[in-house]
Amino acid sequence: MKSCGKRIVLAAVGALLLAGCASTPKTKRVSSGAVTDLTGYWNDTDVDIVCKDLIAKFLESPRVAGFEAKNSRLPVIRVGNFKNASSEPIDAAIVAKRMQVQILNSGKAEFVADSGVSAELRAEAQEQQSWSSPDTASVLEEETGADFLLTGAVKTIIQTAGNRQVRAYDVTADATDIATHRIIWSEENNAIKKIVKKAKAKL
Repeated sequence: MKSCGKRIVLAAVGALLLAGCASTPKTKRVSSGAVTDLTGYWNDTDVDIVCKDLIAKFLESPRVAGFEAKNSRLPVIRVGNFKNASSEPIDAAIVAKRMQVQILNSGKAEFVADSGVSAELRAEAQEQQSWSSPDTASVLEEETGADFLLTGAVKTIIQTAGNRQVRAYDVTADATDIATHRIIWSEENNAIKKIVKKAKAKL
């Protein structure tokens, strides 16, 4: 009986070990530039393609490219609201941040903090008036004003027929003159279109 009990215990332990091994996911590292389109939904490669196109067009637009010559300084931009108007849970803030980073790194424009960060900075500066030494406290009303507000949206257009689906993405971006409220640049990118074939359900 004891021998039989040991066999049962060993078999149970072995089964648990096998189950644990079977459920362990296999991971393979790839280059950050590799295209990994597993589902057909919006991904990091799409962000890269769209942002590079929109940023190039933004920096080449006459009102932006000619700003420095006309004003003897670089344009100052604030990132506004980038909306996700698609049918997917897309983090549109990633698109906005990618555009900000690439435009700033181009050396052709300056940025000021977005409204949320600006509110925190103002609260900190106000607090310093009471608690920091006069030599180190930030001076109030010394903010750099932005010339343009950069906004945009991500939308999807979906067609479905049988087990095939076409997913097209339309990404828009606008730069608006903060003083006059005139849109000085507007562009869209609709280069991302995918045909996704769904696997047929097994009976």
